[in-house]
Parts: sequence; C-alpha cells; structure tokens
Amino acid sequence: MIKTFRIGLAGLLCAIAAGCTSADRSPDPLLAAPVSIASLGQGAATAGITSSPHATAAPAAVEEDLYYLEFRARSAESYGHTFAMFGRRNAQGQIVTRDVAGLHPASTSDIPYMLGHLVPVPSETGPSDGDLEDQYMTANYRINLSKAEYEDVLGYIRELQESSPVWHAVLYNCSAFVSDIAQYMGLKTPSSLLFPKTYIETLREMNT
Repeated sequence: MIKTFRIGLAGLLCAIAAGCTSADRSPDPLLAAPVSIASLGQGAATAGITSSPHATAAPAAVEEDLYYLEFRARSAESYGHTFAMFGRRNAQGQIVTRDVAGLHPASTSDIPYMLGHLVPVPSETGPSDGDLEDQYMTANYRINLSKAEYEDVLGYIRELQESSPVWHAVLYNCSAFVSDIAQYMGLKTPSSLLFPKTYIETLREMNT
C-alpha cells in the first residue's frame, strides 16, 4: 500500500509539476544582456539604449549607485527553481554582492515537495541549495537599478518575505513569488505554471 502511494505521488508530481519542478539541466548558451528600468518603458533591449535619437545622456553613475536585480532559473538533480538575485554591481556589470529571495518548502526533505502538489506546505523565502552557484543557472533576466529603484524594490521584497507564504506547486509556487516581485516593478509576467527555465525566458521576452 505504501509503495503504491509513493508511486501515485511520483506520478502526480510528474503530471502537474509546475513552477519549482523542472527536468531542464543544460545551461542557457546565450544569457540575456541586462536592461534598465528606464529603458523598459521605451522598448529598449539593453541598458542605456533609448528610443529617441534626441535623448540626452544620463549623468554617469558613481560606483555606489550601481545595483541590479536578476530573475533566475536553476536546475538540480530532481527539481528546478525560480528565484530573484539582487545586490550591487560594478561599472563593468560584474556582480559585487548577492542576495537571494525565493519561495521553497521549508525542508531539505523530498516529502514536503511531494505533499506540496496536494496541499500547501510551510515555506522559506531565502536562498536554497544551489542558488548561488552559477553553473546551475539555466536562464536569467537582469535589470540594472539605481540606488533609489533598488531600495524601493528591496523594501517590497522584504515585506513579501516577512509574509511567509506557504508553498504549493500549482496555487502559489516559486514562479508566482517571482511574479509578485516582477509585477511590483511594472513588468509583464507569464503564467507561473511554466517550468522555471521557460518562465524566465518568457518573462524576458515579454519585457524586452
């Protein structure tokens, strides 16, 4: 009976897995160039590009004003994951500091993941194993931010984390958590039922 139950859960996991489950393991060969909040409203695909030939150049930012937020998807042996990474960057676009916000079951055991396809389970909203390792990244979408923009969205992220929502593979998964952040930033978002790699790629395509 226990064996049959486990097989049934595994089948259900494969059939309705969404958001935080994915079979994608190969890295995205062409990672997206970063954009800026200012350029999003002008349809620009890369930071610093404007739609008007008469646009004036913005004042050069000092090193302390260079920030970013990057939506990421990563793979793992059993599960994929969608999350947000953010912090300071340098003038060359290299990441200086990293912080992570992402929704996932509050356990390293597989059991909450399996149960989370049936009922909501307790969650955590910080980094999970593998989030800080670039070799597991399968897709990304980075947005460059000013200090004011960064502090604004960081405040929202902290509020979202403090709410400690539960995790459910369909009703509220890691991609839905990311969607809340993206929508706060004024971005269009795809369905949170997409697999992580496809979710991030679609998010990028919808906004560049």
